[in-house]
Order: sequence, then C-alpha cells, then structure tokens
Amino acid sequence: MAEILLSLTIIGVVAAITLPSLTGNINERTWNTQRKALYARFSQAFSLTPSLNGYGSTDENAAETFVSAGLSKVLKINNICDSNHIQDCGIVSSYIDMAGSKKEFPKTIKEMNDILRDGVWSELSYNTHVAAFETQNGESVAIFYNPGCRNSTLANNTADRYFPSHELCVNFVYDLNGSKGPNTIGKDMGVITVLNSTDSIVVAPTPDLRNTNSGGTGFDGNGHIFNFDNAPKACSGEARLPNIYELMSMLYNKEFLGLPVDYYWSSSMVVINGELRRYSMDLRWMSISANRKEGSAAHVRCIKR
Repeated sequence: MAEILLSLTIIGVVAAITLPSLTGNINERTWNTQRKALYARFSQAFSLTPSLNGYGSTDENAAETFVSAGLSKVLKINNICDSNHIQDCGIVSSYIDMAGSKKEFPKTIKEMNDILRDGVWSELSYNTHVAAFETQNGESVAIFYNPGCRNSTLANNTADRYFPSHELCVNFVYDLNGSKGPNTIGKDMGVITVLNSTDSIVVAPTPDLRNTNSGGTGFDGNGHIFNFDNAPKACSGEARLPNIYELMSMLYNKEFLGLPVDYYWSSSMVVINGELRRYSMDLRWMSISANRKEGSAAHVRCIKR
C-alpha cells in the first residue's frame, strides 16, 4: 500500500509540473490556427471590397457605418456594437500588451496611436471612434477606421523619410475568445491592418515579444543592432523579417502592442537611382526610409504570419 501511495504521489507531482505547460502548448496551437483562419477570411472579404474610404467621412462614428454598410456585405457578422457598447461584442476594457503591461483598451484612433493622429507629419485628418462586431466563428473584433485613406506612393518615393499615416484604412484588434482570458497580445489577441483604399493590402503580423539580439552594440546601447545584409538572417524557424506593409502595421499599432521606440529593418527592398536599398521604419517619427547598404544599421523585430 505504501508503495502504491508513493507511486501515486510521484505521478501527481509530475502531472502538476507538466500539465500547465501542456495546456499552454495546446492553447498556443489553437490560437495560432484560429488566427490564421481569421486572417484568411478577412483577406478574402477585402478582396471583394471595391473601395474602403468615404464611409461616414464626416462622422466620428464612421467605423460603425463602415461595418454596417460595407464590411457586413462581404463578411459574416453576428452583432455590431457602437463605441459606447463595445463590451457587448466581447471587447475587454483592459488587456496585457507585449511588454506585460496592463493597458486600457483604446476608444479612438488617437488613443490607439496619438502620434499617428496628431504627429507633426501626420496626414490623418480623422479621429473616429472605435466600433466592434462579433464574427460567426465567435471572435470579437474592434475596428479603427480612417475614412480618408489613400493608396500608397511608397514605390515612387525617393525622399529620405516617408510618412505613411494616410495609407491606414482599417485597423482591427481581434480577440479570439472574446472576454475570456488571457486577453494578451500575441496569445488570444492581435491586430489585422488593411492598407490602401483600392487593391487593399491585408497584413496580420504577430511580433516576437522582444527584439532579436545580434550580440553587437547598438546606437542605444542595448545590443540589438543589424546591418543591411545580416538583418534577414536574424529570424529563424517560423519567424520572418517583416515586409514593409507588416512593418507599417507595427508602426500604426506601436502603442497598442507595446513596442519600444526603435528603428527596425524590413525584408522589402527597392532600387533608387540604380542603388539597392532596404526599407526600415522609425517608430520615433512614424516614418519609413529607404536605407543605403553602406553605413545603415537598425534593429530587428521578427514576426509570425
């Protein structure tokens, strides 16, 4: 009997140690599958939407108008909530960002990113209120909408800095299981961003929790610095260097996600005057630059798609 009790005790201890890790891994795989399915449905919906701008353009509640008059025509939606009742659609009042900080859920574009709305070089004229809806699959989605969005001029840009605020059409914050926990960015919560008013580009980057460490010495002294050539080698496994549009999504959502103010590389490159350059993003100035190969260095924040 003593031997049986000892065996049961050992089994109980092992189970107590391994069960939380096992449950966490199952949740991670479930969320990852749900996230990819949600992104696929949104991508298909926006491929059927001819133009994204102009819905309720003079109304602070334009996001709700866009959902009811536009998005609901191409995406199966169960319930739509105005800015005063987003909790009725399963949107939480607070969440945990990538840095582990508890934050209040934003109610306007300015609260989502105040530099995006009121920065020195911002071209975003609207400060529309958040709206929310529930999908037929049970996801809760908050929407931040810019009714004045325009198409990109990035491909023709040769300036040192490019400010892409006007390209943001729609920014979604999704919660895969509604108000249930853990309500944490990178787990059950994330973002989907739609750029360009026509021929829209839909991205859903899930950034790593921290910058990739190169072991070098950065201009801010934290050791996360990469040059033009070795930046793509910084990410491994399922992680990838973000392309320019994924980087823009991270830029728009920097405060919501809890990204530190850094200078980040993208995987996208462009030829300007016969010279190959790599795009990078400056979170301090909300700007995009096409950096020369020689003398350029920036940080890397890998993502999962």
